Amino acid sequence: MNKLRKAAGGGVAALVAATMLAACGSAPDESSGGSDGGSTSAASDFLPCIVSDAGGFDDKSFNQLSYEGVKQAADELGTDFKAVESNSDADYAPNIDNLVSQNCDVIVTVGFNLAAATKDAAKANPDIKFVLIDDAADGGDDGQTFDGKADEPNIKPLLYDTAQAAFLAGYAAADYSKTGVVGTYGGQPYPTVTIFMDGFKQGADYYSQENGKDVKVVGWDGKNGSFTGGFEANEKATNTAKQIIDQDADVILPVGGPIYQGAVTAIGDSGKDIAMIGVDADLFETDPTTQDVVLTSIMKNMKVSTYEAIMSAQKDPDNFDFSPYVGTLENDGVGIAPFHNFDSKVDPGLQGKLDDIKKGIIDGSIPVNSYLNPS
Repeated sequence: MNKLRKAAGGGVAALVAATMLAACGSAPDESSGGSDGGSTSAASDFLPCIVSDAGGFDDKSFNQLSYEGVKQAADELGTDFKAVESNSDADYAPNIDNLVSQNCDVIVTVGFNLAAATKDAAKANPDIKFVLIDDAADGGDDGQTFDGKADEPNIKPLLYDTAQAAFLAGYAAADYSKTGVVGTYGGQPYPTVTIFMDGFKQGADYYSQENGKDVKVVGWDGKNGSFTGGFEANEKATNTAKQIIDQDADVILPVGGPIYQGAVTAIGDSGKDIAMIGVDADLFETDPTTQDVVLTSIMKNMKVSTYEAIMSAQKDPDNFDFSPYVGTLENDGVGIAPFHNFDSKVDPGLQGKLDDIKKGIIDGSIPVNSYLNPS
């Protein structure tokens, strides 16, 4: 696996709504990426582009972080970029084709749902670089297969072994729980969703083994679990969260972008002291309305890896490395957020224990299994 060089990540910046295109079918508007001229530079002739999944660029999750990575790169390069939002599955191929027609040098496609359309476009346009987030592009459109080589040579997959970070969150959840029950639910049972749930359960189980305290995990048994059937913040998301809470869980992990809002509603309706764990971004920062309930978040550093891919594509286009990037705890591609408002509520020794576990995961003495790292 190639390892993108580390970059210091800041807080999640606010999106510039004017740079987005909401409708499918029309050409994406130009987004101002650079503010200090550079119109005659080589960088100004370089055009990075990005297509969202149906969640949109303001999802406070993986679409938003990926967008910010492209924007940061464009700003530093002094160039423009183009961004187009997808409203449904039917938008993916037309939106990618739109960007191809705009002469983009590199096109970032966000999410495994765009895998099939990305592979088709890459095959038809071998001179364009594609960066596909959350799918290996190697034979399975659901991200389930992974042999380390994309089907099309001009696709670079950006993948994240979030089970490693979720293991830490599962351990923390088990340590914090007063009822001895923690729970999780997802949008749909795709590998990029269940990888969070896998790590969460493994971390909670590890806590039980290490501390002699039996903490039960509901909502996922390693093969089957609770899912809303989609990624919308709808009544099904709220009801699924309530079902987890009704099983006495006092820490809940919703996996699937906006479905966390259903958990927030369910927590409020319950009248109980229940904590929530966010995914993808630090939810405490991206959605301040959750600050009273967010214990921590399981983070994919997509902003950094997307930024690095764009910078690399511009710097040395003839030698761009298309081998998959896999974010891990070791290369800071994944991690967990601070406890923020819960810092005084967790056990004082918890952070030190998590640091030790992180070292064990990195050196292999504590195994964490996922579809990217099968047992």
